[in-house]
Amino acid sequence: MNNEQPGWELYRSFLAVVREGSLSGAARQLGLTQPTVGRHVDALEEALGVGLFTRSQGGLAPTEAALSLVPHAEAMSMAAEALRRAASGEAEEDRGTVRITASEMIGTEVLPSILAAFCEKHPRIAIELVLSNRTDDLIRRDADIAIRMVRPTQTSLVAKKCGTIGLGLHAHKNLIQRFGMPQSVEDLTQYPIIGFDRESSIRRLKDLGGFPLSRELFAFRCDSDVGQFAALRAGVGFGMCQYPLALRYPDLVSVLPGAIDFELDVWIAMHEDLKTSRRMRLMFDHLAEEMSAYVRHGAREAAEKAAAK
Repeated sequence: MNNEQPGWELYRSFLAVVREGSLSGAARQLGLTQPTVGRHVDALEEALGVGLFTRSQGGLAPTEAALSLVPHAEAMSMAAEALRRAASGEAEEDRGTVRITASEMIGTEVLPSILAAFCEKHPRIAIELVLSNRTDDLIRRDADIAIRMVRPTQTSLVAKKCGTIGLGLHAHKNLIQRFGMPQSVEDLTQYPIIGFDRESSIRRLKDLGGFPLSRELFAFRCDSDVGQFAALRAGVGFGMCQYPLALRYPDLVSVLPGAIDFELDVWIAMHEDLKTSRRMRLMFDHLAEEMSAYVRHGAREAAEKAAAK
């Protein structure tokens, strides 16, 4: 190992090769030539004094030494992205880039219209959206603002609660016509249920309304919330859905309301260091206002339906 510190461009190429499995794939991802990426990897190996890749039938396989470097290289990558976003606009101007992280369902079903309205008001602000359920994105600086269904606990974050979203069992009206409406939780064993595939995902829910959950119960299994929701809308089975989201799809019918329900808090959070950035404040306030309206709408509609029964 020599005493000269490898530059970020070497680690950047190294990380791309790990992710793509080949020099050619890494070169395409980075917009570089294959020989350039190869030189970067060779230079990093020389600087560190270790071999980083071995050739295999599938391409380049990272060595144990390389795998130990990946978390650190990823941290460097996220820091570099954070620096790029921070430098993309002046602190007091409504221009630059804002990177948002949200869950699959919020990111695909709720945010698009909310972000469209923001883009109309602030066309000079570029938006990056990451669909993730990790709670440490802001501390790691992988994102600027997060929408989360759990209260942030880190003291370095600024957070605002937007309200509470209720979730309940739903089914497509055609499915209700075929199978009839279940009259009790126990009846559900005779109905096609949408649920998770991996046991770890099932254990997070434990049970719903005292109804024990198991993999064998589910007629349709998918660990993606978006995949489950698509199956629910298509009439594949009975599944859980956010009440305000179900209101957007008239064909979805609430099943055993009140018997199988749970709630999720909605929080908007960002790192406190970003408070002085105008574009971050604009996005934070916009998301907080619109997500609060989304929650309130669902609660109001649910109350009106309950009163009408």
